[in-house]
Amino acid sequence: MTTLNQFKNKFRGSTLYIVVPCYNEEEALPETSRRLREKMHTLISKGIVSENSRIMLINDGSTDNTWQLITALHEADDLFCGVCLSRNRGHQNALLAGLMTAKDRADITISMDADLQDDINAVDEMLEKYYSGCEIVYGVRCSRNKDTFFKRFTAEGYYKLLSKLGGEIVYNHADYRLMSKTALQALSQYGEVNLFLRGIVPMLGYKTDVVEYERGERIAGESKYPLKKMLGLASEGITSLSAKPIRAILWSGVAALLADFILLIVFLVRLCAGTPFSGWQVLLVVMLFMGGLSLAGIGIVGEYIGKIYLEVKHRPPFIIESVIE
Repeated sequence: MTTLNQFKNKFRGSTLYIVVPCYNEEEALPETSRRLREKMHTLISKGIVSENSRIMLINDGSTDNTWQLITALHEADDLFCGVCLSRNRGHQNALLAGLMTAKDRADITISMDADLQDDINAVDEMLEKYYSGCEIVYGVRCSRNKDTFFKRFTAEGYYKLLSKLGGEIVYNHADYRLMSKTALQALSQYGEVNLFLRGIVPMLGYKTDVVEYERGERIAGESKYPLKKMLGLASEGITSLSAKPIRAILWSGVAALLADFILLIVFLVRLCAGTPFSGWQVLLVVMLFMGGLSLAGIGIVGEYIGKIYLEVKHRPPFIIESVIE
């Protein structure tokens, strides 16, 4: 059996790019860059990755001094390189921009958030999994004990719902993952505008594994994912990966018709029995039920039609303004 050392010798020249999307991260970047620099120097000195390895920081249209800090980091140490998007395109598109830029430069990429809540030491185990033959390695939280009850309940419920709807997703995984050049080449063939990488990457296939870690506290600044953005990402994931919600409208309509049919039989029986009843109240309940069902159905169909509208335009998911390396 091939040993890990043999794999390390085989891949000793592998170039690693750590891809970090940044949006208004001027408070976190000094500490984040320090920790990433230490980690990368350690990996290079041990011969685990090539000296050509880099830390790629993606500026997602920040309105603070994030890009100036990235530029200064690059000028001080060529271990850092940067990609500046022309405007804010959101976390998923910024991450995709970094991965696609690194695709032709690196043998391996590891994506992580700028707040470093994801344990940076899990990188070592991810690389071991890669050297053992895995093309994709997912960073998975081992627990959610530090989350509030609301966040833990909604997150776990969302993962279960998405799984029930047929979406392929790794439980308790966000965007902390290792991808090989082979996996990135496959990802580049997905030209979707409505992007949900957590659901797309598992579709690629290839040999995968997971690395568990304990999620820490944000090192500085504020979270860039308030409740509104989290709900938007959740909706994106469901509608991008599954058509079952739109099928549910059909079955809801069938159920409503069945309920109306049963009510009609009840009314006829009571009418034949001479039992009086208030018809307007029943009519009001039925109208409200059917009206609510119709509006919900139109809303779900509209969501899918809106996504089709965006897809057929073939607009680019991001535009890169400049690259420093």
